[in-house]
Amino acid sequence: MVVDDKIIVDADYVGAVEQDFFGPHLMLDLQECNPDVLVDMAGLRSLLRNLPSKIGMTRISEPELLEYKDKWAETPGITGFVILAESHISLHTFPDSLMVFVDIFSCRNFDTRSTQRFLVDFFGSKKPVVRMAKRGLEFNRSQLALLKN
Repeated sequence: MVVDDKIIVDADYVGAVEQDFFGPHLMLDLQECNPDVLVDMAGLRSLLRNLPSKIGMTRISEPELLEYKDKWAETPGITGFVILAESHISLHTFPDSLMVFVDIFSCRNFDTRSTQRFLVDFFGSKKPVVRMAKRGLEFNRSQLALLKN
């Protein structure tokens, strides 16, 4: 693990200019978040509507958000999802625990560092944990290039 400006990142992820995998999967476990943001349906909808273009992706659906109160919770959480041409962004808030989980999966590289910082700031997380995974290490990009010609 590497700590950078309060962000904890798995050290084995190395973003590459020449992508040798299908795509990055950014996973954020944001703790000690601003409780007002975690229950702000309009704010979360705006985040899912605008974040794709901010990080160079293409939103191909309207954000879908649902409020749900589990039997153990006092405050309902919100689950949100938006489909991208490149894949998806999802989030799950847990207001009673002051947590949100955010996933961004893409078939192409994007600026994961600035995206992490933006989301940590957006949710006001005082204890972020960020993980990156290289998805599709076995994916043959040269075959994909042949299909495009």
